[in-house]
Parts: sequence; structure tokens; C-alpha cells
Amino acid sequence: MTKTKKLTLAAMFFAVGLILPFFIGQIPAVGQMLLPMHIPVLLCGLIAGWEYGLVVGFFLPLTRGVLFGMPALYPNGIGMAFELATYGLVIGYLYGHSRWQCVRSLYRCMIAAMVAGRLVWGAVRVVLLGVGGAAFSWELFLAGALLNAIPGIVLQLVMIPAVMVSLNRAKIVPFRKAGPQKARAQAGG
Repeated sequence: MTKTKKLTLAAMFFAVGLILPFFIGQIPAVGQMLLPMHIPVLLCGLIAGWEYGLVVGFFLPLTRGVLFGMPALYPNGIGMAFELATYGLVIGYLYGHSRWQCVRSLYRCMIAAMVAGRLVWGAVRVVLLGVGGAAFSWELFLAGALLNAIPGIVLQLVMIPAVMVSLNRAKIVPFRKAGPQKARAQAGG
């Protein structure tokens, strides 16, 4: 995939990330449960690569916060910027370096990205709220990172593999059976 194609895809995922919350995120409680900005970032990391997933993930919540006021920049937007950047980085890097790119590998990479992103989110919240003089407890972490997010996690675990399988069947983003080095050697690069 060329750099121009990856950049175009990253811009499309960024635009989808700006618009998607309008459909399900206008009620803050629903938006916090369904996590609409996470889906385009995870797909961007998978399809365009970790570099683009990282950049889209970091700037998406900050841009949306500045343009539309949601999420509020402090502490939610900043915490989400680091969380989503971690999602894009981890899923893109792990999936791009997987020996096989298939549904099983996709789930492994997605779960690793979700765990890493939530841990980064928690660490950033501890720092931000500590600077602001407030405490961030384990109860708040578990509620924000897991309990309130269960519907969004389930949606991601169902929707993202379905999109990737559809793209594979359409031969737009095919699954790969060889490792990255072998695939590059077969492609002549």
C-alpha cells in the first residue's frame, strides 16, 4: 500500500471518527458506553498501519473536543488522546508484524491493544487528576476502563472483525498467511 493511499485512508478514518459520535454520542452516557471514536482508530491501525493509527488516535479526541466541545479536553480529551493513540499504535504494530493475518490474530492484537490503551488511559488520568489535586482510585479506573465500557468493548469485538472479514472477502484488505519478511520477499521488496 502506498503512502498516499495510507494517508488518504487515515484522513477518512479521522473524518469518520469526527462524525460517528454524532450518531450515537449525543447522549453522553450512551457515547461513553459505545465508544464511537475507538472503532475508526482501531481500523486505521489495522489497515493503514501503526504510524497512522497512532496519529489519528492522538489527534481525533483533541480535535473533536476543540471543534464540538465533546469530549471535554481536561481530563477526558487528553486521557482519550493517549488511550486512542495507544490503540492505534499497538493494534497496528502487532497485526502488521503477525506471522498470519487472520481473524484469530486480529482478536489477539485487538485485545492486547484494548488492555494497553486502558492501562495508558488510567496512568494518564492518575497524572492529570493528581496535578489537579483530585484522586483517581481503583474503583474509578475499573468503572471507567471496564464496567461502563462493556457495551463498547462487545461492539468492537463483533464489528471490527466483521469489517475486516468483509474487506478480505472483497479482496480490498486481504488476510495474509505468510510472515512480514516472507511476504516482502515474495513481493520483490
